[in-house]
Amino acid sequence: SELTKAGKFDITFTFKDGTEKKHTYELSEKSKSSEEYIGFDSSDAIFLITPDRFANGDPSNDIIEGLNETKIDRTDGYARHGGDLRGIINHLDYIEDLGYTAVWPTPVLMNNMHQGSYHGYAITDYHKVDPRFGTLEDYMELSSKLKDKGMKLIMDQVANHCGLEHWWMKDLPFKDWVNNQKNYEDNIDNWDWKSTINSNHRRTTNQDAYASSIDTKGNTDGWFVAGMPDLNQRNPFMATYIIQNSIWWIETLELGGIRQDTYPYPDKDFMSDWAGAIMNEYPNFSIVGEEWSYNPLLVAYWQDGHNNKDGYKSNLRSTMDFPMQKAIVDAFNEESWDNGLVKIYEGLANDFAYASPKDIMVFLDNHDMSRIHTQLNEDVVNTKMALGYLLCLPRIPQVYYGTEILMNDTAKPGDHGLIRTDFPGGWKGDKVNAFSGEGLSKDQKDMQSYLRKVLNYRKSSKAIHQGKTIHFAPFIATYFLFRIIDDEVVVVILNKNDEPGSLDLTRYSEIGLDGKTLRNIITDEKLIWKDSITFKSKGITILTTK
Repeated sequence: SELTKAGKFDITFTFKDGTEKKHTYELSEKSKSSEEYIGFDSSDAIFLITPDRFANGDPSNDIIEGLNETKIDRTDGYARHGGDLRGIINHLDYIEDLGYTAVWPTPVLMNNMHQGSYHGYAITDYHKVDPRFGTLEDYMELSSKLKDKGMKLIMDQVANHCGLEHWWMKDLPFKDWVNNQKNYEDNIDNWDWKSTINSNHRRTTNQDAYASSIDTKGNTDGWFVAGMPDLNQRNPFMATYIIQNSIWWIETLELGGIRQDTYPYPDKDFMSDWAGAIMNEYPNFSIVGEEWSYNPLLVAYWQDGHNNKDGYKSNLRSTMDFPMQKAIVDAFNEESWDNGLVKIYEGLANDFAYASPKDIMVFLDNHDMSRIHTQLNEDVVNTKMALGYLLCLPRIPQVYYGTEILMNDTAKPGDHGLIRTDFPGGWKGDKVNAFSGEGLSKDQKDMQSYLRKVLNYRKSSKAIHQGKTIHFAPFIATYFLFRIIDDEVVVVILNKNDEPGSLDLTRYSEIGLDGKTLRNIITDEKLIWKDSITFKSKGITILTTK
């Protein structure tokens, strides 16, 4: 209520034996008005970090006695390596210099699990920072220092499940606090993966007009894995807890956005209520939900404003563009009559399905899939082309840490330990330091420089942020994309021809560039748009009239 005042008050709990326990509860003062919470949008470029693997800024918190996992072993891809919030804070200048405007760390809340606790997605206390990552004050400092740089902090949250070692699993407050709770309680003394009623992962049941009840329930109520109890958001106390927890973190950290994990797995009516409650309170905020599907129809369903046949209103501003991610990878890997570029052309043509394409988050890889350099068979030119194209799309781009130095998991593609490799230079004694450039190869330095130029140009390009988009069907293994606003035109040319050659520009005359001078944003070379353009070799060209 608007009449509610900040302050402390006591809540008294009376037990059956007559004893009482008093708890002092505090309603904190709002630090600023709700309208001042500005989320991320298409003017942003997001840097995704796995904190345990980025930089160890405070070795004193590597091992915390009393927690279930006390092992530090950088040779083990599934153990903790010691990266922390201080490590991110210490290298904000590097992130800013690259040209990013927002940082998304994977979860840093308490994960007091017996193994694999580094990744953060098995939360055991929704209000506490894992001390191996630092303190609440460190988290707040990260947010504050990002804001000082005009950047945003995006928090990775998990409403679908918690970690098995969450304190409430020892004394569940309701009979329906988690899904399949009776099965858990009946097997609690011998709980393992065989006991789990796992999710069937049939996420299409959320949209499927023909879905059976058993399949729908199997998706929403099944546990993600044996170590991640599935929260029952249909319990009104659980629902309120999750909503209030999200709001508490928005206020405490003055967040610039939320990324919600495993979006299609919780109760979808609750997810509408959750996103609606946040967006109602913070109308300029942003939330992106993870829907790992390569079907644009499924991704479009979750974006607010989409006209769903079942009447579902998501209240979710942004979804994750897995379909475009796959289209880009397929396009650069395929050799065919058009060298695969039609995959990109038709992938972007699917934007008619989306309520607001520019509010969708696009990416080439993340913490759950092979790194883009591996997906593109370690072809440096194709990797450059894919990244340049990504950063000029009508989208919100997200790039994974280490992409700028061609980090890969080629030794064992898809292995999570390799996907989340330590960033070189983040640990004292590292022989290679990507922050300073020491020990990097020529290709790595070149990619760093390339991304820095594209990202920093992107920062001030209104055509990329909000311009209209025109693209042309692939022609002689080339593809042209134009982003246009007022007198600013950005031209992206993808050329998959290995041999030098020239291309007639008359088919692009409707853009109105004839006779105009354009600048190459990478080389700063200038050219006059006339009858033809010459290519020396395969690659990407990004031109601008500004």
